[in-house]
Amino acid sequence: MPAAPDDNAPLPGEAARFEALVTEADTVCVAGWDFSWLDGRATEARPSWGYARAMGKRMGRARAALDIQTGGGEVLASVPRLPPLTVATESWPPNIARATALLHPRGAVVVADADEPPLPFGDAAFDLVVSRHPVTTWWEEIARVLAPGGTYFSQQVGPASVFELVEYFLGPQPPQVRGARDPERARADAEAAGLDVVGLRAERLRTEFFDIGAVVYFLRKVIWMVPGFTVAEYRPRLAELHHRLETEGPFVAHTTRFLIEARKPG
Repeated sequence: MPAAPDDNAPLPGEAARFEALVTEADTVCVAGWDFSWLDGRATEARPSWGYARAMGKRMGRARAALDIQTGGGEVLASVPRLPPLTVATESWPPNIARATALLHPRGAVVVADADEPPLPFGDAAFDLVVSRHPVTTWWEEIARVLAPGGTYFSQQVGPASVFELVEYFLGPQPPQVRGARDPERARADAEAAGLDVVGLRAERLRTEFFDIGAVVYFLRKVIWMVPGFTVAEYRPRLAELHHRLETEGPFVAHTTRFLIEARKPG
């Protein structure tokens, strides 16, 4: 009688594919906030509200705008019409260079700034402040640099985003970690800083990784997901996940996003 198939047995060529995919993803540049390298290798559903489009409309009505933690400037550069005064901040040197190259031709200024208070601007300097996926939101500083009647508009990462992948590498996370970045906490913090929250929406969205290279690239780029991630450190878990992808298909996770809009009283 033939032996039963072993689900854990490597497929022909599996080890070679693992090495090729991991080596490629571990050496490609991850500067900027452009995820096009993942085209065909991973998918992420987008929130229904269309942040870039909605932000662009607000930019078209603004006179002075600030984009906090602009990354490589890709989202801001997509805006059809920038305000007469447009400033972006960023802390990571490779992103600063990329954002400068994209935004200076559009007349926007990129300021190198640590992602911590204070913001290097005077009080009431902007009538619009935006931020896509900020690591931290310093509400008191946002309220300070907004002019009376000004608006803060931001799409943010919600609680337990892509935690199926995070917990695959780090194990179960405590409730305080899973519950961080709660949109209702953002509402409370904005109001405590003196802002009026005029819009708050949240969605949970399906994400799929099709090969181990996509996982490596994602974790190298989004560095707070698995802090200190390196291929060398997590090679055994990566190899196990590669086998799972080869035999079972895509790794499914879920991103969480929320959209918040707050105004400074006039």
